Amino acid sequence: MSRLSLLAGLGNPGSRYLQTRHNAGFWLLDEVARRCEVSFVWQPRFGGWAAKLHCRGEVVHLLKPGQYMNRSGGPVAAYCRYYQISPERLLVAHDELDFAPGKVRLKWGGGHGGHNGLRDIVEHLKSKQFYRLRIGIGRPTHGSVVDYVLGRPGEDDGAEIRAGLARAADCLPRFMEEGPEKAMNLLHSVEEE
Repeated sequence: MSRLSLLAGLGNPGSRYLQTRHNAGFWLLDEVARRCEVSFVWQPRFGGWAAKLHCRGEVVHLLKPGQYMNRSGGPVAAYCRYYQISPERLLVAHDELDFAPGKVRLKWGGGHGGHNGLRDIVEHLKSKQFYRLRIGIGRPTHGSVVDYVLGRPGEDDGAEIRAGLARAADCLPRFMEEGPEKAMNLLHSVEEE
């Protein structure tokens, strides 16, 4: 049985935010959808864009919430309720300031670490017990964090982030077919080489 039922990627809707660092979760879902040749469709019932993958006879859902980052929890919780997906079968992909650009880590549970999207999901699900895919975007060396996450990465950082997203997308089939531990081992060992 698949250990993953829903992959939710966090970002902000609208063309203004499309290429900003805060949209790293959206970027991952776009890469997965491209590889699997599926398209996102707006789902007003949930307030987000959704797609479905089929893996060994099971469905794995993809969701990009259509609300701003700090209101991501509503669409994610509505989707989980409708499809009866428990938090333990949810993976949330999000940008991570504490990691260098391109570093990607899979994590189980924990707090929100100041990430407003995670905070809202925890509040709506009433649970911290879900997986997180932390996509490194680095920290600003000066200026505000808000301006940084809502800004576009430079050429070098952008290339590192895209490489990290590709590694993460490579590991997702392992997560779906063999479970999170195997995916963690693969993802983390590749990054340490």
